[in-house]
Amino acid sequence: MDQDQTSCPPLHVWEKLEVTLEAQETYDNPYTEVEVWVDLCGPGFEKRVYGFWDGGDLFRVRVLATAPGEWTWSSGSTPPDAGLSGQQGRFVTVEWTEAEKSENPCRRGFLRATANGHALEYADGMPCFLLGDTWWSTPTFRYPWYDDERARTIGPEMGFKDMVLFRKAQGYNCIAIIAALPAWANDGYPPTIWLDESADIGVRNAWPQWGTDSAKNMHNEGGRPFLFPGRVPGYQDVYPDVDRLNPAYFQYMDRKIDYLNAQGFTPFIEVARRDVSRCWAGYYDWPESYARYVQYVFSRYQANHCILSPIHFDWSKMTVPSREYNEPILLVIDRYGPPPFGTLLSANADASTLLNFGQASWITMHQVGNRRDHNVCWHLTEIYHECDPPRPALNGEPYYAGWPPHIAAPGGSEEDDLSCRAAMYGSLLSGGFAGHIYGADGLWGGDIEPGALTRMWESIEWPSGAQLEHLRTFALSEGCRYRDLVPNADLVYPSRSHEVHTHRGWAFCARTPEKDLFMLYFEAGCPRGTLRGALAGQTYTARWFDPRTGKWIEAGHLTADPRCHIALPEYPSTGDWGLKLVLEGGSG
Repeated sequence: MDQDQTSCPPLHVWEKLEVTLEAQETYDNPYTEVEVWVDLCGPGFEKRVYGFWDGGDLFRVRVLATAPGEWTWSSGSTPPDAGLSGQQGRFVTVEWTEAEKSENPCRRGFLRATANGHALEYADGMPCFLLGDTWWSTPTFRYPWYDDERARTIGPEMGFKDMVLFRKAQGYNCIAIIAALPAWANDGYPPTIWLDESADIGVRNAWPQWGTDSAKNMHNEGGRPFLFPGRVPGYQDVYPDVDRLNPAYFQYMDRKIDYLNAQGFTPFIEVARRDVSRCWAGYYDWPESYARYVQYVFSRYQANHCILSPIHFDWSKMTVPSREYNEPILLVIDRYGPPPFGTLLSANADASTLLNFGQASWITMHQVGNRRDHNVCWHLTEIYHECDPPRPALNGEPYYAGWPPHIAAPGGSEEDDLSCRAAMYGSLLSGGFAGHIYGADGLWGGDIEPGALTRMWESIEWPSGAQLEHLRTFALSEGCRYRDLVPNADLVYPSRSHEVHTHRGWAFCARTPEKDLFMLYFEAGCPRGTLRGALAGQTYTARWFDPRTGKWIEAGHLTADPRCHIALPEYPSTGDWGLKLVLEGGSG
């Protein structure tokens, strides 16, 4: 059958097109038994693009055009199936106008690394600085979906769309998501971490709720991502059968991913959390079974504007060793190729992806995270200097507002806000030039229960969440020059106190190789310091930056002495401050 769409109104480049195929044969488990693809050809593009089973006899392949012109596709399958193989189609695409791109940056094309490898830009070259929020359970009922477009105020009745528009107004353009939480149903058991300590096989403890049940309900209107019962002896109703997938769950996730794209957001989609892996590896065909699931999620969202991840690796407990995840993802890439349209691949990290996975070839954007103090910033600087080739990086799970409750200050307090800002600016100037992903108690856990410490509608309005947009103001204040900065906290002294596990008393600095731009950040409690490494005898214009308001304050003109030192001015007030020094009259 020839599906000719050239007579229809043309699509735009970077606009998703869904090819629907219907199998004529019957399969016991289409998820594990059938592979389907299209060979897609267009201007400067000729690749095989794989699809996925979407329930019943239906298979889909999601494609897009990376350039304007005429595109053709032809389908195939293993095993051969008359309904899946031999189908053909054509479509035509045109460019978006500049006005249309301005309305939605996703129309600029998928994200890619800048020429120097340290920051991000859209496919048309426009800079992109990610500002994200952490809503891991987005696919579930915890982020309610309403088909209507009625606006609901932030509160118990708010829906997913209301939350997205709220964050969009604050400058956000990214949401971090875990696609499937297969073991996470409220089982009524106490928060026990291990099912079998001797075998080191963990199932429960999805998100320990400090005394409440160990696992939280994580279904949506389509059910759960996998079917029950599973194969783990004695726990068939706790751990699902990961070789029997439920497409209906993902169909409901689709609409949220599409809505995020329609609002200009780049979802960061992780396929699963690390605590599923012990049972997966112990009772299923590892790495084959896990690779199949990774490819399923990748193929389902490959034509959406997103960043993809094969694992949410936030903690080294209850998981296979981090380097062992390289095996299934490299199996995916060896068998199916990297994402066909250039989607970036990353992962949440336990300290850093460089530490967890090494210089793995599949990683095209690095992350640090899950160290809730300023010492984690060092890992970004290590990534900056050691990755070959260079890769963009950001802090994907920094200090979370109000979390954990026995360590963090009360959510929404000034003390809590200070820690959030320190994570933002310290990460940026340590090499996190791709952006920053915020997180808060209530939001990251999808908390809506009456007994939760914080509900989502409470924490989404905390001041620290609104202050994240000022980080972009700071970073882009000299246009794209932030991409040329080299992190070096030792350029300012003193820059370190003996307090490591805090967000107080440290300073951070980054400088361009030409020494014509310095950007600095001082945590609260940092003493007045001295800058070194400036151009001797040259004068710099200095401006303080208030990270609470995003406003600049003139700090005068500072001249470097013969030793290339500059005595920094007094802070405008107590608290944390940013500072920028720009060489007067160009390079010296």
